[in-house]
Amino acid sequence: MLSPRSRLAPLAALAVFCFASAALAETKLAVVDVQRAVMENEEGLRAQAQLKKYFDKKQQELDGRQSELAKEKEDIEKQVKVLPQAQLQKRMEDWQKKASELQAVFVEYNKELQKKQSEMTQPIYGKVVALLRRIATQEGYDAILEKQAVPYMRSDLDLTDKIIQLYNGGGAAADKPAAPAASGAAAPKPAPKP
Repeated sequence: MLSPRSRLAPLAALAVFCFASAALAETKLAVVDVQRAVMENEEGLRAQAQLKKYFDKKQQELDGRQSELAKEKEDIEKQVKVLPQAQLQKRMEDWQKKASELQAVFVEYNKELQKKQSEMTQPIYGKVVALLRRIATQEGYDAILEKQAVPYMRSDLDLTDKIIQLYNGGGAAADKPAAPAASGAAAPKPAPKP
């Protein structure tokens, strides 16, 4: 014979399931590829072009130094049997020091490039986030998720192209991304739909 408590357990589980299903059915979600939205709008494309120009100039400089080191190493290898051991040792030490310095320059260059990219894209990112907040508020989205974090989502729920179009159409200029972030207030949620 079942106790009253054990008879209620399946009913309670069914009620929880129905409540969770109803809440999930009312949740409106979308996705956006934030990286693409930042880099493929007109301002992002200009930033990429500037970064490429900067990168290409620095890369040519690094390639030239690397080429000089390669030639110097070839020269040392050719003179292995000709040079006295002490002189050969000195040249190898000098070459290794130059190679280490070039490696340090390369690491520093990568840090500088990342910093420059961040400086150029951070304002664009802020404007994209402001557009996402505006769309969420206007269209009643409860959450807009990063596309890479979602294993599957219907393609009609992807807002990336819409964000790029709004950004290019001047929609981002009307939004001040610093104001919502500074106040800490979240965008108001629209009233639930009947």
